[in-house]
This record gives sequence, C-alpha cells and structure tokens, in this order.
Amino acid sequence: MEVEQYFEDYEVGDSRRTTGRTITEADIVFHAGHSGDFFPHHMDAEWCKTQPFGQRIAHGTMTFTIGIGLTATQINPRAFTYGYERLRFPRPVHAGDTIHTVVTVGRKEDDPKRPGHGRVVEICETKKQDGSTVMYCEHILMVERRETAHAD
Repeated sequence: MEVEQYFEDYEVGDSRRTTGRTITEADIVFHAGHSGDFFPHHMDAEWCKTQPFGQRIAHGTMTFTIGIGLTATQINPRAFTYGYERLRFPRPVHAGDTIHTVVTVGRKEDDPKRPGHGRVVEICETKKQDGSTVMYCEHILMVERRETAHAD
C-alpha cells in the first residue's frame, strides 16, 4: 500500500503493528545456507540440548530480516531508508514461534546535510507470541519536507 507522507506528517508516538509470521524449520535451514552461518546454536539439536536455551535458536540476522520485512507493507515515495542503529536480540526465537513487529515513531530531527529532508527514527520491536521482545532496532528514514517539495 502506498502512503505518501512528508516529514511534517509524521507524529512522534504514532504506532502500527504488522501481521504475524510463524518461523519454521525451513526458515532456519534456508537462512543457514544463504548466510553460511552453520553455528551449532542454529543447526545442532543435540548440542543445543546441553546449552541453557535447550533447543536450536533462529539466527539473529534472520530475525532482523523477517521482522523488518514484515514492516514493508507501507511504501512511502517521499522517504528512503538511511540505515539501522542499536540492533539487539534480547530473547531467542525458535522454530514454531510466531513473530510480529511494532513500529513506533520515536523521534524526528533535522538533517544537517540535506536541508530538504528530515530524519524520522522508527523504533522497531519484533515480538513473539508471549509478548517478549526478540529484536529491537532503530530504523532511520530520510523524509522529504513538504515546503521543499512545493517550493517554486
């Protein structure tokens, strides 16, 4: 869905929740193949039984990819991704967990290098079915300012 928003249209505190997605065994195996990350934490069920988490855990990079991918339901032609900061994985994800992401506008700020744009920082919290946060990051968007777009 296309949602045209200028910098001025974003309101700190606005929030949206994505749909859910259940993580499968296939997700973990495919991600290991794509990333080359075959660490035993992800691939060795017997070894994991001897560890505090007791079972295989999904890759953090996969949790990030899917968690952020769930947010891609809104396309804003006035904004583009500048990057991500403060990425954390406070709890593990296992095959069978269902995750969703809550996106909240955390702050807005000027961009000193691009006067026609401002920065919008979205707080992205991916949670699993028990409500615990499994991924946190801050998504920085460069967003066009309305007065620049309509200046003649």
